[in-house]
Amino acid sequence: MTATVAALVRHPVKSIGFEELAEVVLAAGSTMPHDRRWAITHAAARPNDSADGWASKLNFLRGWAEPRLMAIAATLDENSGTLRLTHRDLEPVSVRPDTAEGAAALIAWVAQLWPAVRPEPARVVTPTGRGMTDQQTPYISILNRASNADLSRRMGQDLSMHRWRGNVWLDGPEPWAERDWIGQQITLGKARLKVEAHISRCKATEANPMTGRADADTLGALDAAFGHQDFGVFARVVSGGRVATGDRAEIT
Repeated sequence: MTATVAALVRHPVKSIGFEELAEVVLAAGSTMPHDRRWAITHAAARPNDSADGWASKLNFLRGWAEPRLMAIAATLDENSGTLRLTHRDLEPVSVRPDTAEGAAALIAWVAQLWPAVRPEPARVVTPTGRGMTDQQTPYISILNRASNADLSRRMGQDLSMHRWRGNVWLDGPEPWAERDWIGQQITLGKARLKVEAHISRCKATEANPMTGRADADTLGALDAAFGHQDFGVFARVVSGGRVATGDRAEIT
């Protein structure tokens, strides 16, 4: 199977903001650079004992609890560590989350969207040398635009790719071909990855990333059509290298 890298996306803050990229340099055994670099805990979070600072998703603000978080767009200046966030209901904000002042400003900005009935945003954290992905294994997520188009057709509505908060989107494979890639290796540009698991989805995908409103029963549609709630696959970077939109992708 030969395909093309159609889009590269990172999410500088876990569940808060997406950013499309022209290229990235992947490193062996690591998540996408600056993807889920930060995460915001809530007041009911429990301390974690992971050596690299990783913690379960249950500790953080997430889109399943507040759909409006899904409509945040992000731009990260890697050199300065300055993060700019925008949302249709708020004034834009630029912060440096690695500073105490910037972290406080980020929490205050996000708190305007967070429901008062849930434990309040508490602290900005970042793991060491990896992103705060949902899985403790530092995966890259790979998704198929033809599968998204097929599900859109089945549901009778256009589903933005940003509902799925994936890292790498491919053009070329048949719809749902990625279901058969588990255990195989995939070359993306100069990088090589091993596909290891399906991605089980949550209610955050019901939210429209343009409006911040829940308007699509994605989980119900997946279950009705296929008997599962998976979309996309997780892959581990075996050999790092540059990946750019338009690059060739090949399953081997």
